[in-house]
Amino acid sequence: MQFLDWIVLCGTLLFIVVYGIIKSKKNKNIEDFVLNNTKTNWFTVGISVMATQASAITFLSTPGQAFHDGMGFVQFYFGLPLAMIVICITFIPTYYKLKVYTAYQYLEDRFDAKTRALAAMLFLVHRGLGAGLTIYASAIILSSILGWNLNFLAILIGFLVLTYTMTGGAKALNVTQPQQMMVVLTGMFLTFIAILIYLPDQLSFSNALGIAGANGKMNIVDTSFSPEKRYTIWSGIAGGFFLSLAYFGTDQSQVGRYLSGKSIEESQKGLIMNGLLKVPMQFFILLTGVMVFIFYQFYPSPIHFNPTNEQIVLKSNYSEEYIKLEDQLKDVQKQKKEISLLYIGQLNQDYDNEVLQKYIVSLNSKETHLREQAKELIKKADSTIETNDKDYVFLNFVITYMPKGLVGLLLAVVLSAAMSSSAASLSALATTTTFDIFKRNYPKELNEKQTVNATKLFTLFWGIIAIIFACISSMFENLIQLVNIIGSIFYGTLLGIFLIAFYIKSVKSKAVFYGAIISQLIIFYIYYIDVIGFLWLNFVGALLTIVWSLIISVFTQKQ
Repeated sequence: MQFLDWIVLCGTLLFIVVYGIIKSKKNKNIEDFVLNNTKTNWFTVGISVMATQASAITFLSTPGQAFHDGMGFVQFYFGLPLAMIVICITFIPTYYKLKVYTAYQYLEDRFDAKTRALAAMLFLVHRGLGAGLTIYASAIILSSILGWNLNFLAILIGFLVLTYTMTGGAKALNVTQPQQMMVVLTGMFLTFIAILIYLPDQLSFSNALGIAGANGKMNIVDTSFSPEKRYTIWSGIAGGFFLSLAYFGTDQSQVGRYLSGKSIEESQKGLIMNGLLKVPMQFFILLTGVMVFIFYQFYPSPIHFNPTNEQIVLKSNYSEEYIKLEDQLKDVQKQKKEISLLYIGQLNQDYDNEVLQKYIVSLNSKETHLREQAKELIKKADSTIETNDKDYVFLNFVITYMPKGLVGLLLAVVLSAAMSSSAASLSALATTTTFDIFKRNYPKELNEKQTVNATKLFTLFWGIIAIIFACISSMFENLIQLVNIIGSIFYGTLLGIFLIAFYIKSVKSKAVFYGAIISQLIIFYIYYIDVIGFLWLNFVGALLTIVWSLIISVFTQKQ
């Protein structure tokens, strides 16, 4: 990194932290600290909701996902707009009517205290893990650039997030997230433009997409009915709908964002805004990843994108074999560049040469095979490390090819997103712990100041937990997938509880409590035996909770 990059990066992050502290230091009571005294307008609600979901993992992993597997991941978001409509019609009016601080307070009103506690615990477990992964993703970035210890960086990033989250609560989130999203969107847009500038002059954007399509990167919609496929239009609409319904409707990190709205209408407008913009935003981020793939048709790329893994294998007994693979890759990439330039020259003459097209595809397949061989050598050098390098693709591109200043901005993009999402998670974890667990079971009544202090202490507690989890995390496939897998394991059951609460009035507390426990245990087993794509777990979990609750309800009513 150049000096200019450091100025841009440090200046951006320092501004966000200091701005959040200054603007939110005058919290007077618990409603100020948790809900920003319900003063948030619809635009800020919408931005806050988007910023909470768009973590560092989104901007670190999603382009890498597209680089390897293409645009199909966008199907994951197809059910989101439908979920926003349902939440606006059912969830928001109910929450506002009861004037709740957390979504789980409603469940005690509808069922009983133990059902409220169960739902809160399901949320605390999976969101606590998610907060740790978000911090971990950020630590990966700085560790790759600076060569600093990963655990030290996880602690440092966690400390930055805790600084303004403990100080300002919900207001700190609402005043910093618009700035963070502005940094994020500006950085991604400038990166996309930079890629287009760097591509050969004779390559048009449409022809670039043609090359991507020939290599299977533009397969946006998969109509397959196979439940084992992770991303199809059906899993996106059904599984994505239920995941979005659970995430935005029952996850306190999101519920807390729109409960701070000035009114029901302001919160509804904010969520509709999110529904309209989220799919195009994810499409654009994935397309950026595809354009990185096109970029590497003409520029050299490493055989393995994780520099730490490369250092390990180069210091091992397999270094010579690894270097030979690198030399073979250089030959393949040289051929690929020559053939690609020849191919686009003919495309510009309105001639789609299928022979050259197939040749490019075969060269990319050969490159993929060489990368797999490299991973095998890395695994032989150290069997304990994760060889999947999807999360390093975009990072490697930014560090290697982006101009001075823009590198710092892109790193600020990822870290800003990390801070925004982590802060929202910690705030939600603290609020839920305070209201749904601590206050509910504490023998004495807490006053305003004591409640605020308790929330701040639980923010610190969950911050430490998240940092510890970040320090012990290891790469698992792709971070964007891991976060969604964790969510899908828990969200179905959680959503099922709320759907029963809203729509099936005949089911009482005992039935839903035990129905949810049975459902969650079954979901653990289904995921363990790996018989369906993880997105379907959201639908199956919700369905199982409803069915088991109805069955138990029938038997308990007969007694």
